[in-house]
Amino acid sequence: MKIRIATSCLTLLLFASLAFAQQAPSPQDKAARPSPAANATCSLGDGATISIDYSSPRAKGRKIFGGLVPYGEVWRLGANEATTFVTTSDVTVGGTKVPAGSYTLFAVPNADNWKLIISKKTGEWGTNYAGAGSDLARVPMKASTLPSPMENFTITFDKTGSGCTMRVEWEKTRASVDITK
Repeated sequence: MKIRIATSCLTLLLFASLAFAQQAPSPQDKAARPSPAANATCSLGDGATISIDYSSPRAKGRKIFGGLVPYGEVWRLGANEATTFVTTSDVTVGGTKVPAGSYTLFAVPNADNWKLIISKKTGEWGTNYAGAGSDLARVPMKASTLPSPMENFTITFDKTGSGCTMRVEWEKTRASVDITK
């Protein structure tokens, strides 16, 4: 009898654990993270859009570029899940053709220039860079110094006549690249 009760309790505990583990985090859970979810979108006209989903870490007084984020190494371009780049039409990113589709973004920051990595591999965690064999392209980005420090890591778009300029800003650094249709 005691064995049946113990077995029943263990079975219930196992099912309860499985049910709890399979629950997806709610949007409120992601918003409460230290690096909350964020996004940026640019309209290219004729219904074509670019959208980027990323997580926005905070500087918290730390030296970011050349410190927490080493120069010359592949960086996840945000935090948490991998940063996604979705374009609904073929675009040109910094002179490189990118077909419509979904991609993952990484970067190689340096003090005076950056490389934006557009990876064909999607769905991975942000730190799981698949390697150069999965790159669609490595695109040069212009690097400059911000007039004042930026606490939150931010990706934004500025609309230009023929497309958008994507800006990545954090701490004292801005990296940018032009995107056209």
